[in-house]
Amino acid sequence: MKSNRDDTVQKAKMDIGHLLKAMSKWAPQTSEILDITDVLAQVYRKIDTAKNPEALVNRLVNYIRIVSSKGKLHFPPAEEKSMIDLGAIGQRAGLNGLYMADFSDKSQFYSYTEQIPRR
Repeated sequence: MKSNRDDTVQKAKMDIGHLLKAMSKWAPQTSEILDITDVLAQVYRKIDTAKNPEALVNRLVNYIRIVSSKGKLHFPPAEEKSMIDLGAIGQRAGLNGLYMADFSDKSQFYSYTEQIPRR
């Protein structure tokens, strides 16, 4: 029987995959879109092994909202629904988010041994 954690991870992966697929087709591919798709791909790879997937999703949603606001990106209804669903998952993290963190920093999703794509 699947646990609640497994359900959360699978739902998050489904929404992240949908966003990644949709945003990779957006034109023109601005630096903000490329940064968001890099982070989406990184979180998609790491969420299965994350100690607290809800906190990871919470950071992802905050990052996407900040970067998309900076780049004046607007999500179509289907992608906005995925963002709302991810936000609901992230809310389960409670107060485990990063306090006073720089949510626009892409490096928060990469370990010190991983190469951060610079675009």
